[in-house]
Amino acid sequence: MTTPDPIFVDPRLARLYDSFDDDRSDLDLYADLAERFGARTVLDVGCGTGVLALLLAERGLRVTGVDPAAASLEVARGKPGADAVTWVEGGADAVAGLDLAADLATMTGNVAQVFTTDTEWAEALAAVHSALRPGGVLVFETRVPARQAWLGWTRELRSVRRDIPGVGEVEMWNDLLKVELPLVTFQQSYRFPPGVLPDGDVVTSVSTLRFRERDETEATLAAAGFEVDEVLDAPDRPGLEWVFVARRA
Repeated sequence: MTTPDPIFVDPRLARLYDSFDDDRSDLDLYADLAERFGARTVLDVGCGTGVLALLLAERGLRVTGVDPAAASLEVARGKPGADAVTWVEGGADAVAGLDLAADLATMTGNVAQVFTTDTEWAEALAAVHSALRPGGVLVFETRVPARQAWLGWTRELRSVRRDIPGVGEVEMWNDLLKVELPLVTFQQSYRFPPGVLPDGDVVTSVSTLRFRERDETEATLAAAGFEVDEVLDAPDRPGLEWVFVARRA
C-alpha cells in the first residue's frame, strides 16, 4: 500500500490542508461529470479531508470516501454533512474489498500521481475496476510532464500565509528536492507561530509524484480493463493537466 505523506497523516498538518488548498474550483468538473453520467453511487479514492465527497453527497449521491490517512479522515468526519458519506480508512486493498458496483470513481488532485511504482498503480486501477459496475466510469487528473509544473515548486514562487483559527498565522512554502523523471520530489514546510508546538515551529512533509505520459497512462488503463472515452483539459489548469475519463469495459 502506498504510504501517505506526512501532510495527510500528521494531525497538525491535516487540519491545515483545507486552508492552504482553499480554491477547489478543480472539483467543478468532477461534479459536472457525475451529473452528466447520471451517477448515483460514487467512490472517491484518496478522498483526503472529504471536500469532493461532501459536495457530491450534498447533491443526493451515495458516496464512499476511501483514504489511507486517518488524520485526514478525522477532519472529514468532523465537517457538516459528514454522516451522509461512508468513510473507509485504507488503500487499494480497502477499495478492492468494497462491494459497491459504483457508477463513478474519482481521483482528484495529486491522487493518481502518488502511485510511484508500476505495481502500486496497477493495483490501484485493479481495485477501482473491481469497485465499479460494468460500464462504470473512472475520472482522474494528472499533470502534463512537458509543462514541468515542478519548476514552480520553490519557496520563491510558492510561499503563502494563512490565518488558522485557534492557531494563528501559519506560513507554507515549497522546496524542490529532486527531479529524476518520471519522479519529482519536493518538500512542503509549515511555520507555526512561536510557542504553538512543543518541538519547534517548523513541520515538514516530503512528497514524491510520478509524471506519466499520456500514452503510458492510456496503456495502463487498457491493461486494467478500462476503455478511455475522452481526455479532457483541466479547466482550472488549462494546458497543464489531463483529465482521463475511462470506462470499465
